[in-house]
Amino acid sequence: MAAMPTSPINLNTIDSNFEVDKLTYEIFSILENNFLFGYNDAENRTNSVPNAVNFPAKHAVGKVRILCIDGAGATDGILAAKSLAHLEACLRRKSGDPAATIAGFFDAAAGSGVGGVLVALLFTRGKDGRPLFTAGEALRFLTDNRRRLARRPGVLRRVLRPAERLLRRTFGECTLKDTVKPVLIPCYDLVTRAPFVFSRADALEMDGYDFKMSDVCAATSADPSLAGPTAMRSVDGRTKIVAVDGGVAMNNPTAAAITHVLNNKHEFPFCNGVSDLLVLSLGNGESDFNAVKSPSGFVRIAGEGASDMVDQAVSMAFGECRMSNYVRIQSNGIMANSNKVKSCKTASDLLAVSEEMLGQKNVESVLFKGKKVVENTNLDKLELFAGELIKEQERRKTSILPTVVFKNASPSPSRTSSATTLSTLSSSC
Repeated sequence: MAAMPTSPINLNTIDSNFEVDKLTYEIFSILENNFLFGYNDAENRTNSVPNAVNFPAKHAVGKVRILCIDGAGATDGILAAKSLAHLEACLRRKSGDPAATIAGFFDAAAGSGVGGVLVALLFTRGKDGRPLFTAGEALRFLTDNRRRLARRPGVLRRVLRPAERLLRRTFGECTLKDTVKPVLIPCYDLVTRAPFVFSRADALEMDGYDFKMSDVCAATSADPSLAGPTAMRSVDGRTKIVAVDGGVAMNNPTAAAITHVLNNKHEFPFCNGVSDLLVLSLGNGESDFNAVKSPSGFVRIAGEGASDMVDQAVSMAFGECRMSNYVRIQSNGIMANSNKVKSCKTASDLLAVSEEMLGQKNVESVLFKGKKVVENTNLDKLELFAGELIKEQERRKTSILPTVVFKNASPSPSRTSSATTLSTLSSSC
């Protein structure tokens, strides 16, 4: 190894004819100022190192923006879809871009159950290169097809599987590789009795982990107590799973999404902790558990209880920066104890109730103290978060260091991402 220079290096003395890549130049400047000179704050570096390149301030490489969507909840996904429609409208208004989409302002997305269907609608690439659906169109898709997608028992549903037919028509031959950003969509594999996470990162690494988006959506929303499990294979036929609802294992996928981003250094090279994240987590309303009389109801209890546990854990992980870097949108429980949700018989009824939920005061998890109702409404929180997303988008236009480096690699025998569980290996055939 070559000896390190003992005197300060003035990068301005480099011969002008020597072409230096801008990214290499910036990285060398960081190493020079932070390690050779031992400076840890921008003020000392500026005052004490003449002619040296200014060291980027904390978060100069930006924050990774993550969207997470729960399973069905009391509103069958309408609350999350309505939240995204409001957020998209805010982004278009604040950015001045009438064509802005949710996918354009997030770097990764995770969804479970109907939340996984929403993620697929918003992040799958269409023939024109843009996402198949805007948030407004995804909301209409859920409301127009609520009866086909809803959890309803019956032998006829098991045979005809109207939801799966709808999903095949919607996504065609699109696979996980056809998403515009990294996505994570969980289910539970009955073969290995373990969670299975569909991941774009894994699909790009190996064909054995690439699945059709219609199958992915059917798998994450297959209620085991009603329509039964969904048997499926990867595109190349090598990996087989028998899947049920992602809510069984991971109704709130926020923790899984954060873990994936922090460990996926290929696509998020400078993301080292929760302070480097902007996370939006969307719930779908809390069910009335006083009226639970079916196996499906007990599945919802388990799923929504797990969602609250994940919310508490994530809030604790974010600590002091949870107020700005982590936003959770969920009903505050008042409507779950009323007759409003129970009396909803049409999609229009659920739309009205979801709008009321968005107008409620937001509920935040407090470290070791449960939850508290804050002054801002859910709509206020979405408006503020839209501002943070746009701020990050604008910062990237002038940044040299990349916040994200999306992978478009060809299939490889080795898999380096962190998304897929061990169950994927043991269920290959």
